[in-house]
Amino acid sequence: MVSVYISVFAILGAFARYGQSVVVQNMLGDTFPFATLSINVLGSFLMGFLFFETLERINVSPELRTGILTGGLGTYTTFSTFSIEALHLFELGHLILAALYIGASVVLSIAAAFFGAYLSRHRQFTDS
Repeated sequence: MVSVYISVFAILGAFARYGQSVVVQNMLGDTFPFATLSINVLGSFLMGFLFFETLERINVSPELRTGILTGGLGTYTTFSTFSIEALHLFELGHLILAALYIGASVVLSIAAAFFGAYLSRHRQFTDS
């Protein structure tokens, strides 16, 4: 069953990634890899949040959890794209932009994962 969950969520993650790429590139252009940066930061936040939500708060099967985190978010975020875009900036001679992109991707993605984990662990539930 885990393979089914991974497959289904991988399809959803791929479509989400493509959709966000189109929207961000239409809004901000493609001279800087804003689309991949935004995907990696949002994906890191979601990984930090959902990892702990599905481990500590929400009772889901290990198979579904693996499908969501590995299939969905694993497909949605890709460091392989990040790597090739950084290489491309270096090859074009845009050393400062490449360094900015690498630094922003790493720092913002780790900060987003931390914030997601913090939000999951520290939010208060109210009975309505």
